[in-house]
Amino acid sequence: MSVNWNAQVRINDPLELELEKIEKELNLRKHVIIQFSHPSFYGSILPEIDRLCARWDENLGVRFFGHYSLSFDCNTVLQIPNVKTLYVDCLIHAHNTDALTRLENLHYLNLNIFELEDADILRAETFQKLCMLTIFSEKKTVNLEHLKGYTRLHTLIAGGKVNHLDAIGHLDRLEFLSLNSISKTPVHFINKLEKLKTLKFILGGRESVEEIEENEIENLEIVRVRGFSNFQNITKFRKLRKLLIEDQIQLNQINFNKPLKELEEISLLNCKGLTSVTGLAQLPSLHLLRIYKTSIDFESFIGQKLPDTLSTLFFATSKSKLDHEIQKSLIEMGLQKDSE
Repeated sequence: MSVNWNAQVRINDPLELELEKIEKELNLRKHVIIQFSHPSFYGSILPEIDRLCARWDENLGVRFFGHYSLSFDCNTVLQIPNVKTLYVDCLIHAHNTDALTRLENLHYLNLNIFELEDADILRAETFQKLCMLTIFSEKKTVNLEHLKGYTRLHTLIAGGKVNHLDAIGHLDRLEFLSLNSISKTPVHFINKLEKLKTLKFILGGRESVEEIEENEIENLEIVRVRGFSNFQNITKFRKLRKLLIEDQIQLNQINFNKPLKELEEISLLNCKGLTSVTGLAQLPSLHLLRIYKTSIDFESFIGQKLPDTLSTLFFATSKSKLDHEIQKSLIEMGLQKDSE
């Protein structure tokens, strides 16, 4: 199973299906999502969608969202028993959520209900066949203890009010993990995830990720995490290929004090407290570096030894006159093209 998340086609509130168009997109291996914001749009179309789901794989998804001023009746999904990728998200209210657990063919579930009525919904045995799961709740605290039985799960996005986060450490097939709006909870369980390749921390709050020991993670993102100020263990990510750090105002320095031989791309964006990035010569594969809206002095920064592999450097402060001069310097150094 390989869902093409990067090439999505969304069909909004269709009154009838353009089957030829949908199947053309699916044949191009695009992820087609047929989505509905109100019951008036899907009253008679769901049986036809189910027949389509029976013929296609996980790249065909069905989404129910919005339903403003209404409570979504989850019994609706029983009309599409062949659905493999299901989004029940961006909803305030929903009822009969146990109906979701009766979908035998489900491989990916995105469940984001503000007032989720069943904090233990993940106990369902049918869910243990899931390969991908997004779970987010704002009102009730979702019990993640049940994840211990999810032996097929390779992608997990968890956020909001959750507990027993350490149960994630039992997911020995997990390759992708995003922790969203989760604050201060220790993440030592990540050290058990030997197959993990992508790790994201988005929103929430924590000072560091110092519990994480040497690992095989290739893609790391730390975005708008409140209080994040210490990244001294950055070289523990020895297999890192891509690094994104964004909106981290309390982080003031990054030092690559040991080689990271596979790191190819770095983006440091809107980190206004960041004053120094050193040790770049320890990155023999780095070819792309983006630095935007930091407190790094360009002249001091550019004076350090840079890896020979670095072919593109974007450095901007948002001050137009200064940025114009910086760009001229980078063009002269061969680190930017005239058209960029």
